[in-house]
Amino acid sequence: MISVSLCMIVKNEEAVLARCLDSVKDLVDEIIIVDTGSTDETKRIAQNYTDNIYDFVWVDSFAEARNFAFSKATKEYTLWLDADDVILKEDQEKIKRLKETLDTSYDSVQMVYVLATDENGIPVSSLSRNRLVKTARQYKWIGAVHEFLDVSGPIFHSDICITHRSAKTTKSDRNLRIYEKQLKDGHEFSPRDLYYFGNECMDHGLFERAVENYRSFLDTKRGWVEDCIRACDQAAEALLQLGRKKEAEAYILESFTYDLPRASLCFKFGYLRLQEKKYEQAIYWYKQAAESDPERVKATGAFINYAYYTWLPHLQLCVCYDAIGKIEQAYYHNEIARLYQPNNASILNNKQYLENVMKEREV
Repeated sequence: MISVSLCMIVKNEEAVLARCLDSVKDLVDEIIIVDTGSTDETKRIAQNYTDNIYDFVWVDSFAEARNFAFSKATKEYTLWLDADDVILKEDQEKIKRLKETLDTSYDSVQMVYVLATDENGIPVSSLSRNRLVKTARQYKWIGAVHEFLDVSGPIFHSDICITHRSAKTTKSDRNLRIYEKQLKDGHEFSPRDLYYFGNECMDHGLFERAVENYRSFLDTKRGWVEDCIRACDQAAEALLQLGRKKEAEAYILESFTYDLPRASLCFKFGYLRLQEKKYEQAIYWYKQAAESDPERVKATGAFINYAYYTWLPHLQLCVCYDAIGKIEQAYYHNEIARLYQPNNASILNNKQYLENVMKEREV
C-alpha cells in the first residue's frame, strides 16, 4: 500500500476547511497545511487535523506557495486539494482501493475535477488534473495564477472525482489583479498566461480585453489544442455579448480547424442561424451539438460543459421545430431535455404550451 501526504495552501477558509479535511483525513497518512495569511479561524481549525502547519508570506504566486507545501511532504505520494474541494463517499472508497492497488511505476494519477453540479448532484462541468504524484520526482508548480503541475513520466488515468464546492458568492478579482500587475511590470506572458488572462477578463465582463488576449494566445500557435478550441469558444461568446455576430462566427469557424466541432460551438452556430430565422440550418447545428460525444472530450482532460451535450440543444430544437410548425418534433425534443432537467421552468412551460397546442389541433 502506498503512503500519501496531503498538501494544501489556504487563506481565510474557515467556512470550508473542516468540510474538506473531514472528507480526506482517513485517506492520507500526513496532512500539511500552508497558510498564506489568514485572519480568521483557518489555522485553529487546521490544528484539529494536523500539527504540520506552516506560514508562507504571500508573493502573488500560487506556484511558489504550492511548491513550498510540496517541499514538506515526506510520504511516497503527494495529493493536493483546495479548501473548497471535497471527496464524496464513493470517491473516498475509490481512493482507498487505489492506495492498495496502485502500480508504483506510475508517477502521477489523474483525477476528474468536477467544477459544478446541478441540484441533483449530477456534474455540470469538469476537467482532469494530475492530483496524486510521486513525491520523489519533485515535480514543480509553474505559473503565478492558474498554476499547473509540470508532470512527466507514466500517468494513471483514474475515474476518481474531486468535487469543487465553493461557499463564496462573488468572484474574486485577485487573479485579475495579479495579471494586471504583471502586465504593468512588463512581465512576458507565456501562451498559457494569455489564455488564462483572457478567461479572467471574461469572468469579469471585460469582453473586449478577453478577445484581445484570446487572439494573442491563438496567434502564438503554441497553445494546447484544447485550450485553442476553448479560446475560440470564449472569444465567440465575448463577441456575442458585444453584439458582434460576424466576428463571433469567424471564431466558431476557426475552432473547426483544430479538431471535430465541439458541442458548445455547434450550439453557438445554431444560435446565430436561429437569430436569422434560418430554422432548418439552426436545426442542423443543434443536432450536431446533441449528437456530439462528450466522452471524447472528457478523455482529453479538457474543460467540458455537459449542458451543451445534453439538454440545451434539445431545448433549442424544440424552439426551432415549434417555429416551423412541427409540434410533435418540438414536443419530442422538449421531453428529451426534460429527462436531463426535470424541474427546469422553461422546459415545463414548453411542455404545457405544446400539449395545449396538440389538444387544440385534435379538436
